[in-house]
Amino acid sequence: MTTLKLGVRLESLGLPLRRSLQEAQRLGVPGVEVDAAGDLAPDRLSQTGRREFRHLLRAYNVELTALGCPLRRGLDTAENQEGRIDHVKKVMSLSFDLGPRLAIVRPGQVPEDDQDPRGHLLKEALLALGQHGDRVGTTLALETGQEAAPVLRKFLESLDTGSLGVNFDPASLLLGGHNPYEAARALQGRVIHAHARDARRAAAQEVPLGHGDIDWMMLAGVLAEIEYQGWLTVVRESGDRRVADVTEGVAFLRRLIA
Repeated sequence: MTTLKLGVRLESLGLPLRRSLQEAQRLGVPGVEVDAAGDLAPDRLSQTGRREFRHLLRAYNVELTALGCPLRRGLDTAENQEGRIDHVKKVMSLSFDLGPRLAIVRPGQVPEDDQDPRGHLLKEALLALGQHGDRVGTTLALETGQEAAPVLRKFLESLDTGSLGVNFDPASLLLGGHNPYEAARALQGRVIHAHARDARRAAAQEVPLGHGDIDWMMLAGVLAEIEYQGWLTVVRESGDRRVADVTEGVAFLRRLIA
């Protein structure tokens, strides 16, 4: 477990960018994840802006773990699909420019039925994005949780590209009715980024890290078992004390992996 690197998703703090970076520096985490949205959207961030953002990260002594790519609709929806694909491609190219060479997206649910038309749309989109990643040197990580891990793995193995992987989120898996420990094992070799997020299944809601149904000691052991050695990024998407929740979450993980 000592090979895991701790990060924080800046949007989890609910603060403006510079204040979020100050909090990350105060927490002493070496990495931050941020969404390619607003002033950091690829169409708004000029080459000068990209250089300035890289300098800003260095000034706060953090590196970018991944670039999030929020979408209003999944890549399995026909309406304006080409526009969404083009946007994700731009985010992937921006991720290369900013350093992590990794973008995270929630693409839509992978269907179990190979004949499902939404599955064909999703497959075509992700194949195009994976091939774009092969060209520009960026990997696209798909969020877990909507489908069973074996279904996701089989789907990824059907795509002829090396630039697609998985962002492992145990809370999303738990809330989706899946076993996060078995999911991690099923996705061995495909996990390229991980979120530290907790939830309670009975209440169907996210909770602060360490206060939910995830057995983090067990999960830590499973991550070691599958030889995952990347980022473990603290995420908090709700609540009215998010800075405190993230701070306590980082401290909780430090005790766990010490």
